[in-house]
Amino acid sequence: MHQSWNEIDRRLLIKLGTAGLAALSLPGAAAAAMAQGFTHGVASGEPGANSVLLWTRYAAASDATLTVELSGSADFARVVAGGSVTAKGDRDHTAKITVDGLDPGRWYFYRFVAPDGTRSITGRTRTLPAGPTSAFTLALFSCANLPFGWFNAYAHAAARNDIDLVAHVGDYLYEYKVGDYPSLKQALPGRDIQPTHEMVSLADYRLRYASYRADPDLQRLHALFPMIAQWDDHEFANDVWKGGAENHNEGEGEWTARAVAAERAYQEWMPVADTRWRGYQVGDLATIFLPETRVTARDRQFEVDEIIAGEGDPAAKLRRFAEGAYRDPARQMMGAEQEKWLFDGFARSTKAGTRWQVCAQQVVMGSLFTPPETKDWFGGDQPDYVRRRVETGQLAAQAGLPFNLDAWDGYPAARSRLLAAAQRAGADLVTLTGDTHNAWAFDLAEDGRPAGIEIAGQSVTSPGYESYTKGISDAARVSALRRSSPELKWANTEDRGYVTVQLARERVTANWHSVETIRAHNPTLKSTHSMTALRGKRRFEPA
Repeated sequence: MHQSWNEIDRRLLIKLGTAGLAALSLPGAAAAAMAQGFTHGVASGEPGANSVLLWTRYAAASDATLTVELSGSADFARVVAGGSVTAKGDRDHTAKITVDGLDPGRWYFYRFVAPDGTRSITGRTRTLPAGPTSAFTLALFSCANLPFGWFNAYAHAAARNDIDLVAHVGDYLYEYKVGDYPSLKQALPGRDIQPTHEMVSLADYRLRYASYRADPDLQRLHALFPMIAQWDDHEFANDVWKGGAENHNEGEGEWTARAVAAERAYQEWMPVADTRWRGYQVGDLATIFLPETRVTARDRQFEVDEIIAGEGDPAAKLRRFAEGAYRDPARQMMGAEQEKWLFDGFARSTKAGTRWQVCAQQVVMGSLFTPPETKDWFGGDQPDYVRRRVETGQLAAQAGLPFNLDAWDGYPAARSRLLAAAQRAGADLVTLTGDTHNAWAFDLAEDGRPAGIEIAGQSVTSPGYESYTKGISDAARVSALRRSSPELKWANTEDRGYVTVQLARERVTANWHSVETIRAHNPTLKSTHSMTALRGKRRFEPA
C-alpha cells in the first residue's frame, strides 16, 4: 500500500526540517564550511519509480565511509534499503549514492551514519509513481541570490503538504563578489557569502556552495523533498555559452579551466546525476525532460550593440540582421545530439500514452518585445548600461526583434525545431522556466498552430523589472508588454516567489505564489495567481 503525504505527522516534518541546524549557527558561512562532521544536512534527487539519489557532506581529516539507511517510518524501526558511500576529501567531503529496490510512489525517510556512529539529520524523499497516475505536483524555483534577501519562497514551500517534487531550473547561486549584484547598499545585512571575491577557481565555487547551503530554508527544502536541478548561467558566470561568458575576462584565467571547476563543484554539491541532461517518468501522467541549454552547445549570444556598431544607420543594420543572421538555422541552443534525445523523447512519451510532456529548462521560450512605452519608464538616474539597453531595445523592436537575445528569442531556428518536434509527436507540451526574475505565462505556437504553454517562475530573491522602473505600476508594465508581445497571456513584474504546477489527467494548473517580502525572514504569501491549460488545447484557458 502506498504511503500518502497526509499520513505523515506534520509535527514530525517540522522537526525533521529544523533538527540539526544548530551545526550551522557558526560565526559565518566560512566557519560552516570548515566545520567537521555532517555540516550541510542531507538532500535527495534523481527520483525514479524504484530508486533515488541521496546526498550529504561529511567533513573529516580523511575519507570517511558512511552507512545509508532508508525506512518507511521516521523511527527507522525497519530499514528497508541502504548501502555505503565514501565522503571523499577530493570531492569536498560530499557523498552521493543511488539506492535501488524501492517501491513506486512512496515516501521514505533516510539518514547517513558516520564511522563513529553519529548520524545526519533525517531526510525525507519519495519515488516517482508507476502506472496509472491521477495527480502530481511540482514546485518550480530559480534565481536565488542570497545577499538580496531571505529565501522565504523556499521556506513557504517546505511547510506545505502537497508537493511531490521540486524542480530548480537554475541560478541556484551567483558568482559575483561582495558589493557587485547586489551592491553594498542593496545587500541585506547578515546575508553574507564566501568567498568575498568573485568565484573563479574550484575552491571558490565550493566555498560559495557551502555558503548557500548553510541557509536553513534551503536546507529544509532539500531535506523534505527530492529535487531535480539544472544549472543556468550564474552557476558558471553571467551569460555563459559553450566558449565563454559575458562575466569572464582574460585576467581570470582560461575559460575552460573555470568551466570545469564550476561543473565539478555543481556535481559535488547538488543531488544530481553526473550527466548533463536527464528525463523522469511520472507514471502515465507526465514525462519530465531536463535539458541543458548553456554550456554543451549554445552558440554565443547576439549583442545588439555589436550589430549596430560602426558607421551606418543602426535601424537599417538591425533590419538586415533580422532578415539574415538572426534566423541562421545552424545556430544552436542545445546541439544536435541533445535535440535528438529530446525530440525522440517527445515521440516515445506520446506513443506510450503519457498525458503531458514537461520540459523543465532554463530560459524563456515565449517571445517578449520591448514596448514603445519603455522610453518613459527609466529615470535619468539609471546606469549607462540600462539606458543603452532601453535605446537599443526600442530600435530592435522597430526591426521586429525581441529584447532578450540570451533567451530562446535569440535562437529562433532552434526554438522552431523544438516546437515543431512537439507538434509532430502530438505532445501536450508544458515548458517550465526561470532566469528572468519575473513571472510569465505564454502560449507557444509554431507555424501558426498551438504548440504548448510556458510557465515561467519569478525569482526567489533576484530583482526584476520593478527594480529598474520605479514609479511605474506592475499593471502598466504588464499591459504594455502584453500589447507588444502577443504570446504573453499574463505576467507579474514586481514580486518574488515560486510556482506550483499541478498535473492532472485532463488539466495543468499553474499557481504563481508571491511572498510578502524578502527583506525580513517571513514566509507569508502576498498573493497567488492561478491559470489552467486543458489537455489537447496547448494553450492557457482564458481568464
